[in-house]
Order: sequence, then C-alpha cells, then structure tokens
Amino acid sequence: MTELSTQTFSLTPVADFRSLMAQFPTGVAVVTTTDDLGRPRGMTVSSVCSVTLTPPTLLICLRQGGPTLEAVRERGTFALNLLHGRAQRVAELFASGDPDRFDRIEWDLPESSAGPHLSHDTHAVADCRVSRTESVGDHVVVFGETFAIAEHHGHVPLLYGLRQFRSWPPHSS
Repeated sequence: MTELSTQTFSLTPVADFRSLMAQFPTGVAVVTTTDDLGRPRGMTVSSVCSVTLTPPTLLICLRQGGPTLEAVRERGTFALNLLHGRAQRVAELFASGDPDRFDRIEWDLPESSAGPHLSHDTHAVADCRVSRTESVGDHVVVFGETFAIAEHHGHVPLLYGLRQFRSWPPHSS
C-alpha cells in the first residue's frame, strides 16, 4: 500500500484553472428535461463524457442549485442534445439563463423521450435515465444510462475551445 503524502497544496486560482480548461476543446451540448409541472428545462454543457458501454452510461456536470438540475433529479431522466456546427446561437441562448429560451427555438418532446429534443440544432440526441449523482464543489456529476439515441446524419459537431465556437471539420464558406 502506498503511503499518502502529508504535504499540503494550495488550490489553483480560479482564473488560472479557467485559462487551462479554455485550452481544451470540447463538444457542446444542451441538457434538457421537464419539471414536475411539465415545463421544459435546459442548459448548455461542455462537461460530457462516456463512462461505460455496459450498461451504456455517460456523465454530465450540472450547476448546483439550478432549475435544470432540480428537474433532472425530480424526473430522473434527461436528454443530451449534441449540437451541430451551426447551432452556436442555441449554445449561447441556453448558456444565458434566458427564462424564455424554449420560446425562442424549435423543439419537440417525442413520446417516451427523457426530455425535449432540439432536433433542428443537433447531430444526435441521447435519452438517459439517471443512475447516480455525485456532488463535487459547486456542481453535481449526473450519471445517465442511455436508453435511446436519435442521430441526424449530415451534420458535424459544434466545438468550444480557446473561448471560441467552431465546427469540426470547419464548414467551407
């Protein structure tokens, strides 16, 4: 067994950590669900990761105290909408906190879905059932077992890095 070090470390300043993570490009998604009154809830996320193939599980990170996290916990399901390369406006809208965001875009709620699908702005949507949550600092890691996937072929992913949106591969002008 390895002995743990008794050395203490001071944490990295928030600005330095943000700068580090800005240098790591990632895909952009919108997590959606409905609350206990059936109202749509959602927010932009870039913290998405596959966890395991059996069962097919992914994780997302949601801000503590937000209405989307509260609704995900209440309902126990969420849809992960992977945005396509021309959906920067949607990513910004769902990151803004605008309370009328669902009134400003097209969306649908297919029967048996885990949350609203933003089909016009996605290249894929995964419907997930919450299997576990873990609080970490000011966020909650939500593990979701995927029970349905809808792919919209012909689109490329939207990426975010170096504080800029891009698509991969880049669209030609």
